[in-house]
Amino acid sequence: MFVYLILIASFFLLIPLAFNYNSKAVMMNKVPGPKLSFILGNAPEIMMLSSVELMKLPRKFASRWQGIYRIWAFPLSIIIIYNPDDVEVIVSTTKHNEKSSVYKFLKPWLGHGLLISKGEKWQQRRKILTPAFDFSILRQFSVIFEENSQRLVESLEKCIGKPIDIVPVVSEYTLNSISQTSMGTQQSDKTEDAWKAYKDPIYELGPYFFRRFTRVYLYFDIIFYLTSLWRKMKKPLKSLHGFTSTVIKERKIYVEQNGVKFGEDVNDDDLYIYKKRRKTAMLDLLIAAQKDGEIDDHGIQEEVDTFMFEGHDTTASGLTFCLMLLANHRAVQDKIVEEINDIMGDSTRRANLEDLSKMKYLECCIKESLRLYPPVPFISRNLNEPVVLSNYEIPAGSFCHIHIFDLHRRADIYEDHLVYDPDRFSPENTKGRHPYAYIPFSAGPRNCIGQKFAMIEMKSAVAEVLRKYELVPVTRPSEFELIADIILRNSGPVLITFNKRTK
Repeated sequence: MFVYLILIASFFLLIPLAFNYNSKAVMMNKVPGPKLSFILGNAPEIMMLSSVELMKLPRKFASRWQGIYRIWAFPLSIIIIYNPDDVEVIVSTTKHNEKSSVYKFLKPWLGHGLLISKGEKWQQRRKILTPAFDFSILRQFSVIFEENSQRLVESLEKCIGKPIDIVPVVSEYTLNSISQTSMGTQQSDKTEDAWKAYKDPIYELGPYFFRRFTRVYLYFDIIFYLTSLWRKMKKPLKSLHGFTSTVIKERKIYVEQNGVKFGEDVNDDDLYIYKKRRKTAMLDLLIAAQKDGEIDDHGIQEEVDTFMFEGHDTTASGLTFCLMLLANHRAVQDKIVEEINDIMGDSTRRANLEDLSKMKYLECCIKESLRLYPPVPFISRNLNEPVVLSNYEIPAGSFCHIHIFDLHRRADIYEDHLVYDPDRFSPENTKGRHPYAYIPFSAGPRNCIGQKFAMIEMKSAVAEVLRKYELVPVTRPSEFELIADIILRNSGPVLITFNKRTK
């Protein structure tokens, strides 16, 4: 019996030793990184961290190593980069296009939608969906942006003069916008409880994803689907899928009764535009594609789940941090208002798309807030072949995490890198800056398909809010405790006081 125990113990000891001291491990260990524990590498340290501590850990490592370091968590090898040259190597071509296996954590929710899919499926979905985010489509949606920005202003009217948490306020605004534009639905069509049943489960899922991310053994589906964590996730996932299924069903009925309204023909020479497809709203375009046999019900569900989440939650995060920074920088607020007044004059009409396009300083302010607080703080790719990064040979089979948060805060690229300074993005100050030093919407072939949509939506909201209100700081950036989540979030509320603007 004793001999059998020795053999079993030896077996479980030799497996991790083989993983940790093979040729791949030797290559990875040439890259600087935190000290490894015997057998399990860095896994024990990561597993013990809270979501706040995990968000802080890369900042600690970034201050110690310049541009690149490695994490070895048996049996995973991870390379972390935040050097523009290395970022360009990974994201500028289709060679390293495949999202890393950490994205599979989202598959029970988003399926194989555009965020997660790879290869031919990703290319086909991208071609189908690109026309839905053409500028001419955004022009058609401009009235919806204007109306929703006005509703945002009116909702703040109820809270004049007292601190409010802006997170739920801007989340409602962005959820309204993506629903009414890309999905063709209306918040008024739903009960308040139905919309709450969509937003709340997203926040509920965040800690579950964090737990799976920090526990290496849960990376394996065969183990994860046997755990209580998976059982807990089923309820919020059911709520999310139920909501989007209803959105799809109702829009299909509408299209059946009214047909699909197409815009002008697209340019067939465009690499990412599906030939013979014409411009229309996203969900209508997917429904039309299904009639042509290019996508099925499950595929539509995947893309609607993906864009309902990405189209509202990332933009809500961006708006939250932008408004907080403006509240803490009165001189910047005043300069934006001065620009708006120069464009709008004494008119009380809503700012339209042409007005927004003239608001160059406002755009700089938003870009600077996205630099300091990128809604997606890191992206990750699978390395399916060896690659050289910062003169280190990185073996195939590794994950490559691109830490956008740390890339955007490099002191050698951005002078006074922690200071909120919108003038960094004036034309004269962006000349000569590395094109991959600033990637809030990712970059290359897998860049964010909805970045123009998000920028217009944010400009519309900020412009209308500042025309009506002065923002007074309550929560300071120094008080933030950012958490490791799908989207960049503060651990607590983000409080601002809104006062009526006096001319």
